[in-house]
Amino acid sequence: MDFFTAQDKARKSTTLLVFYFIFAIISLILLTNVLITGVVTWMGMGTHDLLSVERIKSVFEWRTFGLVGAGVTVVVLVGSLYKMAQLNSGGRVVAESLGGKLVSQNSQDPLQRKLLNVVEEMAIAAGTPVPPVYILQDEVGINAFAAGLSPSDAVIGVTRGCIEELSRDQLQGVMAHEFSHILNGDMRLNIRLMGVLHGILIIGIIGYYILRSMGYSRHHRSSRNSGNSAVVQLVLGGGLVVIGYVGTLYGNLIKASVSRQREYLADASAVQFTRNPEGIAGALKRIGGYKAHAYIESSAVSETSHLFFGTAVDSFFGAMFSTHPPLEKRIRTIQPHWDGKFDKRVSETKQAAEAETSTNKRAASNVAVVTVAAEAMQALGTVGQLDSAHIDYARRLIDGVPAAIQTAVREPYSARVVIYLLLISPVNGTKKQQLAHLHQHGDEGGYQLTLKLLPLIDSLEISARLPLIDLAIASLRQLSMRQYLLFKQNLAALIKADSRISLFEWALQRILLHHLDADFNKRPAPRAKYGSLHRLKAESELLLSLLAYAEQSASAEEAFNAAKEIMQREDLSLLPKADLNLSKLNSAIDRLAQLKPLAKPQLLKACVTVITADGQVTAKETELIRAFAAALDCPLPPMLVVERH
Repeated sequence: MDFFTAQDKARKSTTLLVFYFIFAIISLILLTNVLITGVVTWMGMGTHDLLSVERIKSVFEWRTFGLVGAGVTVVVLVGSLYKMAQLNSGGRVVAESLGGKLVSQNSQDPLQRKLLNVVEEMAIAAGTPVPPVYILQDEVGINAFAAGLSPSDAVIGVTRGCIEELSRDQLQGVMAHEFSHILNGDMRLNIRLMGVLHGILIIGIIGYYILRSMGYSRHHRSSRNSGNSAVVQLVLGGGLVVIGYVGTLYGNLIKASVSRQREYLADASAVQFTRNPEGIAGALKRIGGYKAHAYIESSAVSETSHLFFGTAVDSFFGAMFSTHPPLEKRIRTIQPHWDGKFDKRVSETKQAAEAETSTNKRAASNVAVVTVAAEAMQALGTVGQLDSAHIDYARRLIDGVPAAIQTAVREPYSARVVIYLLLISPVNGTKKQQLAHLHQHGDEGGYQLTLKLLPLIDSLEISARLPLIDLAIASLRQLSMRQYLLFKQNLAALIKADSRISLFEWALQRILLHHLDADFNKRPAPRAKYGSLHRLKAESELLLSLLAYAEQSASAEEAFNAAKEIMQREDLSLLPKADLNLSKLNSAIDRLAQLKPLAKPQLLKACVTVITADGQVTAKETELIRAFAAALDCPLPPMLVVERH
C-alpha cells in the first residue's frame, strides 16, 4: 500500500470510528434507560413486582427516555471532547501520562545514544522532522509507541526494557514499525480513538464516584432517610459501573477492530523500510521469550494499549479483545518458515551499545542530488516510504556534518543558531547587517556561537540543509513560548535583510513554521476537503509558474506546458513573473494542503515535471520539491542519485 492510499484508508477508518461511536452511544442510552426504569419501578412497588411487565409499562415514558438519552449523549460527547482537547498538545501528553522522560538529543549514555541514532536516521531517511524521544524508565517490558496528531507533533516512546534487551537491528525494526504509524496516518486515528474510548467509559466513571460518595454522604443524612437513599444510591451507582464495564468491553472491541490490521501493515512496512526481516521478527521473538513480555505497568495503559508495538495488557478474554495479533501470527507473516522458538537469551545489548558508540562514525558520502527526469519521477513513489538505502544515506549524511554542528543542532539553545546560520548571506553587506541584528537582538551568547560555527556551515553540502532543519525541529520544540516568539522574529529579520526572499528562505521558513506552529500555537491540521485539483486552478497555476521560472535552463513556457500535459489541464496558464510573490504562494499552499490524499500525487508529479523539463534536477530544485511536499504533509525522502558529468 502506498503512502496516499494508506492516508486515505486512515481517513476512512475515522469515519468507521464515528459509526462505532454512535452505535456505542445508542447502546449506553438503552442500558441507562433500563437502569433508570428499573430503579423507578423498584422505588414505587418494591422488589415483589419489579419485573412486572405491566408495572414497567406504567412507569416508562418516552419523555423520560428522551431526557436520559440526551443526558447520556451529552455526558459521552463532553467526555470525548474533553479528552481530545487534552490530547491536542500532541504526543508528549501521551508520553508523559505513561511516565515517559524526555531524552536529551545530545545524550552520551550508550543505550540512549543507540536509540537516538536509529530515530534520527529513520526520520531523515523518511523526510520527516526528528521526533522527540521519551523513555519509560520504570517499564521493563519490551515495547514502544508513536503518538501525536501529525509528524509535526509526533513523539517516540520506548520502554527501558526495549533499549536494554534488543540489538540495534531489532531496535531499528521496532522504530521502522513506529515510523510506519507516523507516515500512514495511524497516529491521528489512535488519538481520536483515545477520545472516543474516554467518552464511552465516562458513564462507568460517574457510577464509581456515586458509590465512592456513599461513605461521605452517610454521615450527613438523618437515620430515617439514610436507608432508602443509600440503597437507591447503591443500585444506581452499581448499575452505572456495570454499564461502564459493558462500555469497557465495547471499547476494547473497537480498539481491537481498528488496530489489529494496521499492526500487520506496520510490520510489513518495517520489513520494506529496513530490508531486514530478521530485525522486527527478532524483536517479536525476543518479546515472546522475555519474562516481562511487552506488558506495561502504568495505570494509563488501559486507554493507550492500542498505541504500543506489542500487546501491552494481558487480556482476560484473550484474542477477542487484544489490540494486537498474536505474536506467532505476526512472526509467521514475516518469516513463514519460522521454527516456533522464541528468543530466551540473556541480554548483551549494553555491551553492543557501548561498542556502537565508539564505532558509529563513518566517512561521509557526498552524493550529489542531480538526476534525469525519469529518476526524479520515480522518486515520487517513495513519498511516505523509505528503505535501507535511504537509511544508509541518512547515516552518512549525519556523519558528514561537523561534530560541532551536530552537537549544536541537538540542543534547544544552539539549534536556533544553526537555523540562523543557514540564512546568513554570502554577500558581505547583507551578512554584516544580519550579524549586527543577531548581536543586538539574539539571545545571550548566541552571537559568539554564530561567529564560531559560521565557517563550518559554509562548508556544508546543499543536500545537508534540509536534514539539519529536520534535526533542529526536535530541539526547537523544547523552547518556551517567549523563546519561540523571539526565534520567529529573528528568523523574519534575517530573511528580510536583503529586501527580498529567496525560494530557499521561503522553504526553510515554511517548513519550520509548518511543524512548530502546530506545536506552539496548537494550529489544527488542514481538513481534507478537495477531491481534485479542478477547484484549485489559481493555486495550481501560481505554484507551477513559480517553479517554471526557478532554476530552470529550459524555457518557462516549455516547462509549464509539460506540467499541463501531466495534469491534463489545458485551461491552466503560465502567470507573468510580476504576478508571483511568496505571500500569494503561502496562501496557495494552505489551500493545496486541503487536498484529499489521493489527489496529491498528481500535483507532485506536475511539480517534478516542471523542474525536470531541462533533463536534470539541481540540488536546489530537489530541496524545493521536498519543501513543497512537506508543506502538503507528504514527506519525501532524499533522492538517492549520483551526479552525471
